[in-house]
Amino acid sequence: MKKAGAIRPWAVAVWLLVWQGGSMALEAAYPHGGLLLASPLAAAARLMELLPTAVFWQTVGRSAGHILAGFFLSCLLAVAAAALCARFRRMGELLSPLVAAAKAVPVVSFIILALVWLDTKHLSLFISALMVFPPIYLNVAEGIAQTDRGLLEMARVFRVPFSRQLRDIYLPSVLPYFRTAMSLALGLCWKSGAAAEVIGLPDGTIGERLYTAKVYFQTPDLFAWTAVIVAVAVVFEKVMLRAVDALVRRWGG
Repeated sequence: MKKAGAIRPWAVAVWLLVWQGGSMALEAAYPHGGLLLASPLAAAARLMELLPTAVFWQTVGRSAGHILAGFFLSCLLAVAAAALCARFRRMGELLSPLVAAAKAVPVVSFIILALVWLDTKHLSLFISALMVFPPIYLNVAEGIAQTDRGLLEMARVFRVPFSRQLRDIYLPSVLPYFRTAMSLALGLCWKSGAAAEVIGLPDGTIGERLYTAKVYFQTPDLFAWTAVIVAVAVVFEKVMLRAVDALVRRWGG
């Protein structure tokens, strides 16, 4: 059975044709209609021009480095916080208003506020970390809460070392929840990180390229750089989820 939400090639082809048709209609109706909606062919041609250049790869590397650093940092902090909150109930109560605020407040509000505190080059790292924290923290905390209490009690009775309890009891319970959180958080980190770059405009980043394309009506560049964000996000998501799936198969029973 096909996975729900799976992308079919024919559906992609249909929407590319719709995009192409819309671009051609605008170009026919207005003298500079191509500036409003570049065709997929124009965007692909521009992407092919960018790919061989060193500046392109430096830009992608700089943005990806900041966003992924925020993602991994947030994962570590969220897992540690969930473990501590499972041990100390008051700490969970203390963190709950902050987590609720991070979930509810629009990301643009955090971006503008962070610009007061941080240099723009660190903005995407901070924002991506902030957006990733709630889903990882909440899902890991739920996984810990759902751990079989009977197994934990038996482990205490037989004085099983904590390292073995972590490996054989906690990990099988938490990993499926962690996998679900990763699937959500991976998309959030790229969206929020790119938005932070567009607003903060750190030098030599994808967000800066997007903003420049918008200002000068370089719509082929706009679509080309958007496609780059999507491609890098998809590749990273597949790599990370496969790694987590391997852990689930090994430790999840």
